[in-house]
Amino acid sequence: MPTDERVLCIPTGHFTAVGYFHGFRRADDAYQAALLDPAAFTFRPRAEVEMDPDFKQLIPYVVLRHRGELFHYRRGAAGTEARLRALRSVGIGGHISEADAAGGTDPYRTGMLREVTEEVAIGGRYTERPLGFINDDQTPVGRVHLGVVHLFDLDSPDVSPREDALAGAGFAPLERLWAEREEFETWSGFVLDILAPSGR
Repeated sequence: MPTDERVLCIPTGHFTAVGYFHGFRRADDAYQAALLDPAAFTFRPRAEVEMDPDFKQLIPYVVLRHRGELFHYRRGAAGTEARLRALRSVGIGGHISEADAAGGTDPYRTGMLREVTEEVAIGGRYTERPLGFINDDQTPVGRVHLGVVHLFDLDSPDVSPREDALAGAGFAPLERLWAEREEFETWSGFVLDILAPSGR
């Protein structure tokens, strides 16, 4: 990562005041508006906030679904987060940079869409909806990040990786991935549990 990169964060105190949770919390309009209030946004050096639990870096986590199958991959050696390498994932996304705030009114959304287009090429149309949020203070990575989960329902499985960090990418049935969830990073495990059929 660039040593001078400044990334989008919110103070952990803001997160606590809006409504602390552990694990997955489904999206609702009031909570989402309060948590992602632009007045709480701050851009700080990534090298500092990676070790500072007083701030939560906002991370879009985009899940691609086509007819009951999810896009998945294994994080390769080219990934910037060494603590997640070799783990499997169903989420696309990454840090929002200060450059995403240039000339726009919504740096979070600008950065989310940039991250998706940098990591994958989506060949067909899709519908998008917020799915929820992920917080996991039980891991070093989770203590300084907050996941914002988006679900893209695709009309075609025409998706190809644009980065070497997405190894072995493809679609697989949700049931199979849920059964293999111990191989996935923590955030993906939360998503698989939420999307799996009721009764799991």
